[in-house]
Amino acid sequence: MVNSKTITVNRKAYHDYHILESLEAGIALTGTEIKSIRAGRVNIRDAYARPEGGELWLFNSHVAAYQARSHYNHEPERPRKLLLHRRQIDELTGMVSQKGLTLVPLKLYIKGGTAKLELGVARGKRLHDKRETIARRETEREIERALKRDS
Repeated sequence: MVNSKTITVNRKAYHDYHILESLEAGIALTGTEIKSIRAGRVNIRDAYARPEGGELWLFNSHVAAYQARSHYNHEPERPRKLLLHRRQIDELTGMVSQKGLTLVPLKLYIKGGTAKLELGVARGKRLHDKRETIARRETEREIERALKRDS
């Protein structure tokens, strides 16, 4: 089994979207970007993926500039190419063309020395869905508290 180290998890995506399917994608990075990612200086909270020109691109992800580097640093919010098989790209492009579906990054991790992104096919939650999720979570917490008190 290949060791993997989770760098960041997009908890906002699980709150704002129903995740229908997820898959693993590689990311094309520069040297200073992978060093910043390994240092944990990355944010995928507002990021999304979109097909352009037959390829899949990650937008709005922020990889902080590498501090030990001088003037050859990367652009923190540049679009980054996602590495997938052609069949997977075509399938995801077809799914995203449907009404209401989008591609959101769920988790960024290092696996076998390379950066990987868990990408989710998602449908946006309505306001009542979010309220229902919050209410369910609160009742589960109350039940756990009651069980701890009784034991």
